[in-house]
Amino acid sequence: MSLGQQLKRLRESKGFSQEDVAKKIGVTRQAVYKWEHDKSCPDIDNLILLSEMYNVTYMIKSEKNQLYFLGKSTTCN
Repeated sequence: MSLGQQLKRLRESKGFSQEDVAKKIGVTRQAVYKWEHDKSCPDIDNLILLSEMYNVTYMIKSEKNQLYFLGKSTTCN
């Protein structure tokens, strides 16, 4: 699952609209749309805000060797 797909899944699981997310972290709705459609990636500051908003605590490595906050883990793998 791509970063964009994960971000969309997390947003929808919280019942937020793209506009809600944009307002909460201080970006445009278009930025959130681009992240969710893998047109661009949030910077580290926005990833931290997203991780706090979605209550996620772990990071994973993507195919492009970039790290992203994607979900909550209670065990170490």
